[in-house]
Amino acid sequence: MSTVDPIVPTDTLRGAGRRFLGAPLRSRTYRHLLYLLLAFPLGIAYFVGVVTGTAVGFGLLLTWIGLPILLVTLAAAAAAAGIEARLARWLVGVDATVPAFLRTFDVDDGLAVPGDGFVDAVRELVTAPSTWTAVVLLMYKFVFGIVAFVAVVTVGAVSAALLAAPFVYDAPTGTVAGAAAGGQYRIGSWAVRSLPDALAVAAVGAVVLLVGLNFLNALARFHARSTATILRVGSGN
Repeated sequence: MSTVDPIVPTDTLRGAGRRFLGAPLRSRTYRHLLYLLLAFPLGIAYFVGVVTGTAVGFGLLLTWIGLPILLVTLAAAAAAAGIEARLARWLVGVDATVPAFLRTFDVDDGLAVPGDGFVDAVRELVTAPSTWTAVVLLMYKFVFGIVAFVAVVTVGAVSAALLAAPFVYDAPTGTVAGAAAGGQYRIGSWAVRSLPDALAVAAVGAVVLLVGLNFLNALARFHARSTATILRVGSGN
């Protein structure tokens, strides 16, 4: 009994090749990079805000001050999750659902005025599952932000060091590049002593850049889709 190997359509291979090679030329790539770079400061801000609000709120829960702090922290978490949903849509093109609290109530509802929808707003905030998945999303954003920052910096630093070889390999000892390498440009333990060596290093750098940009594109899409999935779980859709 013989088996037939599946045939991959030529158009599919060509399309994949064009997407891979064209990553540095597409504006979408740089939107994805912006999305990844924003993840780090936003993740830290979310983490600090949620942890501080929760700790202070529970610490003052025996007084009247603690409960409002906890409610404000939850409302801020829902608002931050709404920002994340919009960033996923604007920068990556992934449709994510905003928390139910934001869909049901808006500024015109007078949330800050007791007796004018205030109790309903608080009830919706506390009982909506999407409020709590918003908190989960913000903690996840903190972890992902660190991963994204390390990935972007690593790809950028490694590819830049390799691509710069033809321009700095023969830098005199008195320059910053020459002084750092004792008059030789080094990539790890590899000393670049000639132009052919430098061009070979730059060619490797171009490959690293292409692979790195495609990896970062995939990482941005993964995060946007996982954000949408977390918010979808809370919304019940």
